[in-house]
Amino acid sequence: MRTTTAALLVALGCVGGSGAGQAPSDRADGRDERLPPTNRPTIEAAFTRESYAAGDVARLVTWTRGARVTVQLFRAGTETTRVKARDVMLGTAVTPLRQTGTATPGGVIRVRIGDWPSGLYFAQLRGAAGKVGYAPFVLRPRHLGEAPVAVVFSTMTWQAYNFHDDDRNGTLDTWYAGARHARLGRPFENRGVIPHYKHYEQPFVRWLVETSREVDYLADADLDAVSTTGDRLAQAYRLIIFPGHHEYVTEHEFDVVTAYRDRGGNLMFLSANNFFWRTTKDGNVMTRTARWRQLRRPEASLVGAQYFGSDRGRHQGPWIATDAPAAMWIFAGTGLEPGSSFARGGIEADATTRRSPHGTQVVGRIPNIFGNGRDAEMTYYELPNGAKVFAAGAFTLAEWVYSPEVGRSVSNLWLRLGSDDVPPHPDAPAVGGGG
Repeated sequence: MRTTTAALLVALGCVGGSGAGQAPSDRADGRDERLPPTNRPTIEAAFTRESYAAGDVARLVTWTRGARVTVQLFRAGTETTRVKARDVMLGTAVTPLRQTGTATPGGVIRVRIGDWPSGLYFAQLRGAAGKVGYAPFVLRPRHLGEAPVAVVFSTMTWQAYNFHDDDRNGTLDTWYAGARHARLGRPFENRGVIPHYKHYEQPFVRWLVETSREVDYLADADLDAVSTTGDRLAQAYRLIIFPGHHEYVTEHEFDVVTAYRDRGGNLMFLSANNFFWRTTKDGNVMTRTARWRQLRRPEASLVGAQYFGSDRGRHQGPWIATDAPAAMWIFAGTGLEPGSSFARGGIEADATTRRSPHGTQVVGRIPNIFGNGRDAEMTYYELPNGAKVFAAGAFTLAEWVYSPEVGRSVSNLWLRLGSDDVPPHPDAPAVGGGG
């Protein structure tokens, strides 16, 4: 049975302002698939892999020319302000400034990864004539389970939404622009910044660092490297969080996350349209093959809800809290009651289906989100084995984590889903070796 709200017709409002303690108000460039290039002078470069571990020697490949180039590595999320420009990344330097001379297409700069905390990092390249470029990568833990919670970045989806013209033939190299494939290991547009980074990742990463959350950061490739039995993930993590738009996944990743859930692992999805396309990888070439629901594996059976539409942000609105049982503890301490509004979402939206797990609760909704009578649904469900799964149902709850209501709600979820103090359900299967 799905729980409905006691009161949906309330005044539409949202938390305004920007900066720490408040939610951002600028939504303009979070709406479209492609962000207009800023065309500011840049040195294009990219790491060849999605993630590295401490001690690795990473290959940073330059794609354009630049004179008097310097390279320095930074940890993202340590900054104290939100990013305002779509072609800027902020953070704290973890290496000294390094002079590398002249950059040329195909040149390789080798970078040793230090013994830094797991997280999101980037190389900043600077050159003559005001050129600046960024090359992000994920620093994974040396071993899974160094922290009790994992955050998985949607590194494959980042590249699917990368409209970079790799061979400079005038054709943008993504299936969103008519190409058959998209590639990993290439620079992003807008001086190398992850698409929609300032909305989808930066606020949440900064909040994690600021609140001293113990987290292992992973890329899609790291889940692809784990056994599909789910044993290793279940041993390592109480909770796995997908903060961004996690649309494209391999069959292996879908299998291992499902197996993790089936062994009592908890999941949190803070955006929408997750696990939507089956995607294959051949080296660094990605190909989307079919929607998972076409393969009789509808994503609602894992996430709790699934994608039903998008209007690229033309209509957005606040979530409305419902009177579902789980809403009582998710929103505890926020001042939210059934019918209260909070934050603001849209762009893409999810809703429950008949394939949502039995007992899925709708804990919040954005009524009539696209003007066609359908609601974006925020969901929560539990399985008899103790697994707990939360999904935001719209873009993007992670962006609003600095609003008091959302920050407290995510903290409540973290405590219930990610705390080792909460014993597993007695019917949960035993965790073996494997992986």
